[in-house]
Amino acid sequence: MSEQPITILGGGSMGTALGKMLGDTGIPVRLWVYEPELVAEINSKRENTLFLPGSPLPAALFATGSMAEALSGAGLVISAMPAQVVRRVWTAAAPHLAPGAVVVSASKGIEVGSAKIMSEVLAEVLDPRARLAFLSGPSFAKEVAAGQPTAVVVASTSAEVGALVQKTMFGPNFRVYTTDDVVGVELGGALKNVIAIAVGAAEGLGLGHNARAALITRGLAEISRLAVVCGANPLTLAGLAGVGDLVLTCTGHLSRNLQVGIRLGRGERLADIVGGMRMVAEGVETSRSAKALADGRGVEMPITDVVVGIIDGALAPADAVRELMSRRMRSERER
Repeated sequence: MSEQPITILGGGSMGTALGKMLGDTGIPVRLWVYEPELVAEINSKRENTLFLPGSPLPAALFATGSMAEALSGAGLVISAMPAQVVRRVWTAAAPHLAPGAVVVSASKGIEVGSAKIMSEVLAEVLDPRARLAFLSGPSFAKEVAAGQPTAVVVASTSAEVGALVQKTMFGPNFRVYTTDDVVGVELGGALKNVIAIAVGAAEGLGLGHNARAALITRGLAEISRLAVVCGANPLTLAGLAGVGDLVLTCTGHLSRNLQVGIRLGRGERLADIVGGMRMVAEGVETSRSAKALADGRGVEMPITDVVVGIIDGALAPADAVRELMSRRMRSERER
């Protein structure tokens, strides 16, 4: 199968999983990897033992540490890196991006300091004419790499770009839907990580299924409040990037954010938890950015507020539960 090469920036679990999925179909994939030793390992051993162990990588996938080599002539580039490094990496990458290339962001987070979503960050860093799309939805990297059935959504203000990404990434076990709601898809994907930390903390405290269900449901309510104020279509939050990704991240134990919450609920220190993790739990930094964004918009987000309190060490998980349960009575539809 002869196809135009696809470039993926980011050799973490999701970048590698997407590279494997595409490469398994015969599409040539260039995977830009930050760690030189990992570049050598992927090309020689055909495995990313640091971020995606146990998943043999196809011959069609080639790793490189050179941004120029990775992006040379690339027509479609998937950006799969932690949200907090997107601005820095793309500032370096932008001069090498081919004119007319499509950039698909798979980063789920809100930038610290600016409280901007990735579409806003990329709009500032890339040429204003850049063709952008945003991929989100319930998708653990390990299951994508294993070829387990997965459904995601790609958002773009350009129907042509959305259709191109859908056609390119659509596969027998990877179903891609399209939407024009960039804000809704991005905020759903970013904020679910914050709620997952809260759900994990409840599990770590030994609370039951009732508490989990309440946090997921009320978490969706506050995600929707903020997203709609920011211009999202509320129906997006009932879809794959909203409730779909929220349920996965709050119930699947492959979720790094859920695991962070569980350990916080058991009394471990955040510095010790994060310090021992190879991969980034996006919700830790995004929780602070989400609070800043919500405060600036005048949107009430009580679960996000207590997550920030727990992460900053100002609030014990058990006290966070009491704080949430003692809030004033209200209508469920109150905004």
